[in-house]
Amino acid sequence: MSAAKKKVNQVRITWVKSAIRRTERQVRIIEALGLRKLNQSVVHNDSPTIRGMINKVPHLIKVESVEA
Repeated sequence: MSAAKKKVNQVRITWVKSAIRRTERQVRIIEALGLRKLNQSVVHNDSPTIRGMINKVPHLIKVESVEA
């Protein structure tokens, strides 16, 4: 399969709950995902690194699959 036809799975991550009174580690994970404001959404390629960050703060975010 050529690189142009290869399908890349993506995820949309939306920050839905405040990080106030959360651990510094959780706050840094939210920032590392590229989230700056509450209710902001970002799209990332689905990778083990991103999935690991998602698994650390599932109570603060909403995750949806995105068709490329």
